[in-house]
Amino acid sequence: MTGVVIFGLLCALMITGMPISIALGLTVLTFLFTMTQVPLESVALKLFTGIEKFEIMAIPFFILAGNFLTHGGVAKRMIRFATAIVGHWHGGLALGGVLACALFAAVSGSSPATVVAIGSILLPAMVKQGYPMKFGVGVIGTSGSLGILIPPSIVMVIYAVSTNSSIGRLFIAGIIPGVLLALLLMLVTWLVAKKRNYPRMPLASFKEMLAAFRESFWGLFLIVVVIGGIYAGLFTPTEAAAMSAMYAFFVAVFVYKDLTLKQVPKVLLDSANLSAMILYIITNAVLFSFLLTSEQIPQDLSAWINAMGLSPWMFLVVVNILLLVAGNFMEPSSILLITAPLLFPVAMKLGIDPIHFGIIMVVNMEIGMISPPVGLNLYVASGISGLGLTDTTKACLPWILVMLLYLLLITYVPIISTWLPAVLMGAAT
Repeated sequence: MTGVVIFGLLCALMITGMPISIALGLTVLTFLFTMTQVPLESVALKLFTGIEKFEIMAIPFFILAGNFLTHGGVAKRMIRFATAIVGHWHGGLALGGVLACALFAAVSGSSPATVVAIGSILLPAMVKQGYPMKFGVGVIGTSGSLGILIPPSIVMVIYAVSTNSSIGRLFIAGIIPGVLLALLLMLVTWLVAKKRNYPRMPLASFKEMLAAFRESFWGLFLIVVVIGGIYAGLFTPTEAAAMSAMYAFFVAVFVYKDLTLKQVPKVLLDSANLSAMILYIITNAVLFSFLLTSEQIPQDLSAWINAMGLSPWMFLVVVNILLLVAGNFMEPSSILLITAPLLFPVAMKLGIDPIHFGIIMVVNMEIGMISPPVGLNLYVASGISGLGLTDTTKACLPWILVMLLYLLLITYVPIISTWLPAVLMGAAT
């Protein structure tokens, strides 16, 4: 009954149009002052200790690194490299867009940033070559979602902070699922392009490929800095985030020279604004999680599921449905911060691997980014292309269906997520 009251109050506040972060905090305060005897001193202590986590510092650093690279001309170099590799196939420019999104996702960690950086350059070029705008929007809008699956990923950091999981293992676990999804999106793009006989680009020579790789090398090397540094034990994921920010600044300002020192303060301010927004949501979500725990709602949910006799695979069906529905109305950070503390204990009791469960939640967040009515990637792609939200959604539909099938694969074949971290980092303790 208590859980119904809490979530009912939260939903009622969100329906009014109130920002989710404020709705979370107001729900907690209302319940604490009127319906429970929890000492306010313990609430203040939990608020302080909940956000006093070293891992949270990774979020602003990865945001800063992504902004430096977005403003620093890395995207256009990655597009040139990607099209040099796959441009000679049917729909070559579109295939290059998927590959470029995957590469840029691996250095930015942000899905909307990937859509903006790649889409703003590639969509006009695709239209100029004779591609329908809707096709281009479908390709870039969905491929941009790779930004939260391919590491480094801000969404993965939020999941790890919410569940006390290993950020490093999550990053490593996201590599194979991210590459696999990129290949599936490329396959769908190629099939559609071949059926409709969309143009292909001339076959690039090895010299042209090498030149394109050299141009994009400094941006691509950030992947080695982050993932290689974590795997080699040179630094923690949070330290890797700080290193990525410093490296991205150096590349954007002194190597590519697409970003001037005068523009740096604006990048810092934009990054600070976005970081403050996310950290404010996390702060209120910490309080919300504390309220759920103090009222023993996760324990009650676990007992209820055990009483129903749900098996792990049936529980995962429920989780996927819940997250897909939530993705239609909320953004990924808020969904994870609300649902992870509630679902994670149940998943652990059912014997589901925490890293596998994290990848499942992240893939659901990917689909939510392109699901109406509030899918952020849809709005970004719509803004870049000038298409309405309905047309943008229709354009993305073939790739969305593939991602739903891919979600089933990731959900019920856990080795895709767990094999690489087990091989590189050993069994989880």
